[in-house]
Amino acid sequence: MTPDNQRVVITGMGWVTPLGTDINDTWNKLLHAQSAIAPVTRFDASTCATNFAAEVKDFPLADPLGDRAGVHKHAGVGTEFALAAASSAWKMAGLDTTPPNLKRTGIYLGAGEGVLDYPPYMEANIAGWDSENRKLDAVAWVTKAYEGMQPVAEVEQEPQLASTHIAAELGTMGPTLNCMTACAASTQAIGEAFEIIRRGDADIMIAGGCHSMIHPLGMTGFMRLTAMSTRRDDPATASRPFDSSREGFVMGEGAGIVILESLESAKSRGANILAEVAGFGSTADAYRITDIHPDGKGGAGAMAGALKQAGIDPNATDADGRPLVHYISAHGTGTQENDKTESNGVRSVFGELAPKVPFSSIKSMMGHLIQAAGAVELITCIQAIQTGILPPTANLHDLDPACGLDHVPNDPRDMNFAGGVDVCLSNSFGFGGQNDTLCLRKFVQ
Repeated sequence: MTPDNQRVVITGMGWVTPLGTDINDTWNKLLHAQSAIAPVTRFDASTCATNFAAEVKDFPLADPLGDRAGVHKHAGVGTEFALAAASSAWKMAGLDTTPPNLKRTGIYLGAGEGVLDYPPYMEANIAGWDSENRKLDAVAWVTKAYEGMQPVAEVEQEPQLASTHIAAELGTMGPTLNCMTACAASTQAIGEAFEIIRRGDADIMIAGGCHSMIHPLGMTGFMRLTAMSTRRDDPATASRPFDSSREGFVMGEGAGIVILESLESAKSRGANILAEVAGFGSTADAYRITDIHPDGKGGAGAMAGALKQAGIDPNATDADGRPLVHYISAHGTGTQENDKTESNGVRSVFGELAPKVPFSSIKSMMGHLIQAAGAVELITCIQAIQTGILPPTANLHDLDPACGLDHVPNDPRDMNFAGGVDVCLSNSFGFGGQNDTLCLRKFVQ
């Protein structure tokens, strides 16, 4: 039996997503396949090849922070999301009423990718963009788009800004770290925070990520890579992971934060335990600067590593013939390459059992939250464990045979009849071939 000071549990969670900030309300929207994807309102994107995104709307920083909001008045929008999500997670964990040893409480975030430094709600004139000519000089277009927009203070350009603000807000003085591994960042941050607690360097870690790139430069960069959906006629159905008609991802934004805690610490506080982090796997494709390895070797290695650390055999079944992993939260971006490659990785790890493991993507409803994606998707795994219900992949009407697994199309799935959801994997794969997987388990004493 693993000693309590080496077991790591989750005692709090909070998120800011395009579908909302309340855990249960947002979860219900996911189960009803509600889409947050709509035309961009942050700036005039009407002439862009992709003029839609999943924006966080009606977000009041002052409400969750109260009188402290003024301390963070220079924070960028992504940092504001992280502050609110961290505040919610901190309160759910009961740390506002039973304060921990702050010298043994740390932070690990995935944050800082892209330009967060321009005033996020200012109008930009982008009339020079020709949606029929995707080879237009991007530098000239972005320069025009930002005419009259002034960058905020230099400190806003520091990648660790969000963790600094959270530390100031909550008073934490333990390890405070940040990573920038693109779309894998918040999953990596949670995994590394898990390891920090396991080796005894902290009792509690605030971990996750935040992201906001719905601005002219952020959108243009991905359009130039032809990685984004251009389904302008029906944005709500534009994110179509695993569907034969998919043609790119949809930009989202937000933050996801979880409170990781040694079991010993959680038990001493009488904390409510939501789930246990059982394993973490991390690999690199060592393939190309942006492309992922088509065989899914890197992703397979991350999944296999997380399962090995958790002591779970991916090719074993229970007495009823059910795989030991009950759900995989897919990276599932909706690009041709990612969805096929990730499916190949799952087949590589689970072999003949792969078609029996449910495997869905919530990016179909709230877009790709980039550095916040992994943490938000891990929270959906916690919800699946807590409720026994799996979120669907929306807009999946014509399954691509190259993907061809159980992608939970369009409707949620109640797993309680089969014994619930005890074990989940959450995948995140980033540019440059960074692959990270977390394994969650229902907590048992």
